[in-house]
This record gives sequence, C-alpha cells and structure tokens, in this order.
Amino acid sequence: MSGSGKRFLAFDLGAESGRAVVGLWRNNRIELEEIHRFPTGATEILGTLYWDVLAFHRALCDSLALYARRFGRHLDGIGVDTWGVDFALLDRTGALVANPVHYRDARTEGMWDEAFRRMPREEIFRRTGIQFMPFNTLYQLLSLVVKRSPWLETAHTLLLMPSLFNYFLTGVANAEFTHATTTQVYDPREGKWSEAILTAMGIPRAIFPEIVAPGTILGPLRQRIADDAGLDPVCVIAPATHDTASAVAAVPAAPGDDWAYLSSGTWSLMGIETPEPIINQAALCDNLTNEGGVGRTFRFLKNISGLWMVQECRRRWAKEGREYSYDDLTALAGQSRPFAAFLDPDAPLFLNPDSMPAAVAEFCRRTGQKPPETHGEFIRSILESLALRYREVLDTIRRISGRAIRTLHIVGGGSRNRLLNQFTADALGIPVVAGPSEATALGNVLVQAMACGELASHAEGRSLLRETLTLETFEPRDTARWDEASARRQAVLSCTRG
Repeated sequence: MSGSGKRFLAFDLGAESGRAVVGLWRNNRIELEEIHRFPTGATEILGTLYWDVLAFHRALCDSLALYARRFGRHLDGIGVDTWGVDFALLDRTGALVANPVHYRDARTEGMWDEAFRRMPREEIFRRTGIQFMPFNTLYQLLSLVVKRSPWLETAHTLLLMPSLFNYFLTGVANAEFTHATTTQVYDPREGKWSEAILTAMGIPRAIFPEIVAPGTILGPLRQRIADDAGLDPVCVIAPATHDTASAVAAVPAAPGDDWAYLSSGTWSLMGIETPEPIINQAALCDNLTNEGGVGRTFRFLKNISGLWMVQECRRRWAKEGREYSYDDLTALAGQSRPFAAFLDPDAPLFLNPDSMPAAVAEFCRRTGQKPPETHGEFIRSILESLALRYREVLDTIRRISGRAIRTLHIVGGGSRNRLLNQFTADALGIPVVAGPSEATALGNVLVQAMACGELASHAEGRSLLRETLTLETFEPRDTARWDEASARRQAVLSCTRG
C-alpha cells in the first residue's frame, strides 16, 4: 500500500440511518471520519412500508457537498453499500416505477407456500444455497406476479438498492455480486441469475441486469452532481455493496480457517468464509445461507435477529416517556438479575411487533416463563438470549463445515457492547475479538482502495487492519453456568420448536 493520502467516500445505508464516511489513507493507516448522518427508516403510506429513496439520494448529494466544503474538490472514489434483498424497478425510460417497498412490509405473507407449489423448497435451495427468509427478493417479486402488479408489467430493469443509488449517481445500471447473491434467484454454481427459478415463478428474466464483481469501477459521477457539489471528476466504485459483505471484508483475521465472524447490529450475521458455497441437506435443514464475498469467496452464515429487539424496546419506552441511551440500557442490564427469561430472537413474534416489550412478555407467557419485571431485566434477557443463540448457531456451523472454530471476531456497531461481547465469549467458550465497530465503512474503503491500486490484495488490507486497529479480546469465564443456561433454554424453547 502506498499510503499516499488518497481519500475515499463510503456511503453506508442501514435500516435506521445512512452515513457518509471519509476514508483517508495517511502514514499507512486508515482514518475514518463521519461527515453526515441521515435517517433511512420506513415510510408507511396506506398500509404499505416504503423506502423514500429520492430523499436518500438527496442526502447522498448533500454529503458530497459537505465533503467538498470540508476537504476540497478532489476525491478519489465513492462507494455505496446497503442492506440486502430490497430492489427498485425502472421503466423503459429509466424512471422509477414506484418507491421500493421495505422488506418488513406484509406483501410477502403466504408467498412461501406459493413458491414451493411452483418449485420444491429443496430445489430452490439446491439452485441458490440461500436461506429461506420471508422477505427475500424472490418472494417480494413473486408477490408482484401473484397480484398481477402493473409495476412488474411496466418494469424494464430491476436494480438492487445499492445499484439504484449508483444508477442515480452515474446512470450505469447493473448488479454487484455480493448483493445479487442475497436475492435467492442467483445460482452460485453457474455464476448467473437462475433461469430455472425465474421461469418457474413467472418472473421476467429480461429485467435482471449484468452482474459485476466488487471493486468494479462503474464510471464517473454525473457531471451535474459533481458541479452542484463542487467536486472535480470522481469515479464511483462498486465495493462489496451488501453491507455485511463489506463488514466481513474488514474482519482483521489472520490467514487460516479457525475463525468465524459475527457482524453485529440491527441484525446479527454469524458465519465463516469459504472458497465455494456449502449446499447440502444439512445446510438446508438448518437454514444456513451462502452469500457472496470479496475475492469470489462465499459467506456461509446464519441471519439472527440481533440488536433489533433492544432498539425496539428503547423506541417503545421513549414513546412512553422514558428516554434511554444504549449505554444506559446496557448499564441497567449489567445490574439486573441473570437469566430472568430465555427468548428466541428469531421467533416470528419479534419480527415487527407494535410493542417489543409486550412481545417479549407474550413470548414468556407462551413458553411458561415469568416475564421480566424491569427494563434492565428485559434488556439482559435479550442480550443473554442472543449470546445463547450465537452458541447454537456456531455449533451448527462447526458441524456442517467441519471446521474447528477457535476465535470469534465481532465487528460492526454491536461490537461496542462490551456486556454482550462478554456474554458471547462466556456462552461460546472461546475468545471473542471485538472490533472494528466501523467495519462496514472500512470494508467499503478497502475495496475502493483495491480498485484504485492502493492495495495489492484483500489479504494485505486485513493485515493492515490487524497492525493498526485497537482491538479488545474477551476471554470466556464462568462457562459452566452458561452451559447450564443453554440446557435450560433448550428445554424452554423446545415447546415452541416442537
């Protein structure tokens, strides 16, 4: 790496907020500075949840202007990453058919049954290697087919979310590999959209664009946008555009296969890197997934409903007049009674309830448990249940992959939750290495740097992170108590899974 002082702008759009983060290469270090943050939550109109993508694009353009005022006209690259599965449709003129619909919208209800009627569940998995989640792109599209939506009849091009913003910025329409793999209509063995699935579901193949690799230079920022922002010409680069793929790209792991990762945020994504997808009966039965990574790797992983439950408890209590910071909630949890209740974070009840605390209490009643009594007990029960769920998933990954995983790297915003990190080390019985918290932005910048020749390889980028980041290791302790808690949790949850 040259350490030449180049600057890259990473746009990282999540389910709660979007950020513009400047990545500066200086003295063989990567320095990040957030220059803009903006809301990205859903907008409900007449019972449908939408993404307000035009407002998001405006926020991206505002961020470019903020960058120019702060750093000047020169910028070496722009990269966008977002959450997975959602998409926009463009008509033949290149205009939006409608605002994209949020993955938590109810339109996919009943679509599993319809999909499996058209193609067996086993065949869908064999062709895609993707776990079954009700909001996958496949089922969103199938809902349009079933309802004979005029949107699909009008559609000329489908763009996944980061590709939509890249299209707004450059006029170039395509799909990037790591994001394409999340749709459950991509065949990783053939390396292309699955003709068989699209035909069976009645989804038009013609709307699916070309797939490009992470690190592809898409083209220059549109002149009008650059002029309005006060920027010189700058390239827009496709990083690993799926936010989890960017986060995993920044895992500061040494070479070898004895580590796993946990990208911790609204969702928790736990998995390993593999050179080829793992598509077999065991992976199907345990609903694991194979999503694309940097360097044509695959992320063999499991989606777990992460800190979403904490976020929703906080939001509900704020509505009721009790404001907490996340640090406040963690402190309360640390002082509360351990193992007050055992929860299944992935239970459908927790997907999008009106009140998360009420949903937790209802889950406890359904499973014969006494609900938590204090706000601290609610949060501690959630965090402990997450750690025990991580243990369950890691055991499954070990069994299916045959790997002896001896270290877990936790990256993303959730890596700042020291209490959850310690719970996780205790529950898993292995060291947990926490950091970087800004993994998604770092991974975005790393891939941009690779595209521009600043890094020779992904391995070099990870080596740089190991040498320069401040990481914290949590050693397991009191594992016997967590072994006992795991057994108790299994007994409690067996009635809901049986």
